[in-house]
Amino acid sequence: MDVRLEVLKEAQRSLTEAHDLTPEERESLLKLLHLLTDAAEKYYGSGSILRKISGDLISNSSLLAMLQQYTDELDTLKKLSLNLTSSLNLPTVLDAVVTEAMRLVKNAWTAHIFLYNADGILEFGAALNSDGARNQPISMPRKEGLTYTVARSGEQIAIDDIKSHPLYKDSHEEWHGSIIGIPLKFNDNVVGVMNLSKSITGGFTRSELRLLELLADQAAVAISNASLHQLISIQAFTDTVTGIANRRALDDRLEREVYNARRNGYTFAVVMMDLDGFKEVNDTYGHAVGDQVLRLMSSFLSVVVRSTDFLVRYGGDEFTLILSQTDPPAAHLVMEKILEKIKNFSFDAPNGDKIKLGLSAGIAFYPTHALTPSDLLHASDDALYQAKKHNRGSYRIARGFTVTGTLLPPPS
Repeated sequence: MDVRLEVLKEAQRSLTEAHDLTPEERESLLKLLHLLTDAAEKYYGSGSILRKISGDLISNSSLLAMLQQYTDELDTLKKLSLNLTSSLNLPTVLDAVVTEAMRLVKNAWTAHIFLYNADGILEFGAALNSDGARNQPISMPRKEGLTYTVARSGEQIAIDDIKSHPLYKDSHEEWHGSIIGIPLKFNDNVVGVMNLSKSITGGFTRSELRLLELLADQAAVAISNASLHQLISIQAFTDTVTGIANRRALDDRLEREVYNARRNGYTFAVVMMDLDGFKEVNDTYGHAVGDQVLRLMSSFLSVVVRSTDFLVRYGGDEFTLILSQTDPPAAHLVMEKILEKIKNFSFDAPNGDKIKLGLSAGIAFYPTHALTPSDLLHASDDALYQAKKHNRGSYRIARGFTVTGTLLPPPS
């Protein structure tokens, strides 16, 4: 028999008897042995050298397999880092995490992420099933189930057989296979839980567990960064006094509204509103009371306006309202409702006085009165000025057409 074939046959028998190796690891070592013995035979042609190479490789097979595995894991970690840090959008990050989790585990069935909210309740974050369906959770976490247990303990829980485990005694009959719950921890704080289930029983390999732990560590950092970015973004577009949208949010929304209206050919209205009598509140009771009135008024208006409308604190005691896809008759109905409801608004001052405020408003329509966001604001502000000048507590419709802040007279 050819020395090389004999060596390979002996090596294959030895590797088969090595019970600490997986089939994939044996196959990888045999491929490496083929390459080495082929090179040794070509350049040395010595049977003793071939046997030495084979013996050394087999005796160190566990070490080589471990090194190969760690190399693969480091490569996977690099890919995970690139995928999870490529976006600060939280839904995008969560989607990337469940996608990677399903890719890392053989026979993966479902992957779910649940995040802790400010009240310590786990809320759905993302999901991916083996059939490719996304963001369709099988069920919400049970208080005594796997997800909450992992969240409370901060420890990983791997279950080899769902049907026989106490945590699943009250679960759906069709649930089967194995599952693992991994806490997503950032600075020792649990920010969420990732669950991954397999369609078969028997648990997870050492390699799968290590890779999932690496993913969980990366995911926790990415989720924390994305959540912080989301919070900062929300704060940047929120008025600190009233809690509703601010001028920056108005500019952003108005740009999009003009774009969509131009593209789809619809009309919308911009309403500039001013509180009548607010200056006297500030002068009499101070700015702390004035801020409290603004908060109450913004809450009042938020309830009165339609769910499709966009309410903003423009500045001072001015509020702006965008009435999307609204024609003049519909805008009239909205404003009449607001002015009627405002009659019931009152506030008890610290000294017991009953404070009542009025509201004046000006309305401009796209494209009737202006074509740009800034001109629409100018047009509605001018109409507001006319309402306050001639009849406080009422509203006026803009006249003429505004271009670059200049009001053109209506056509004769």
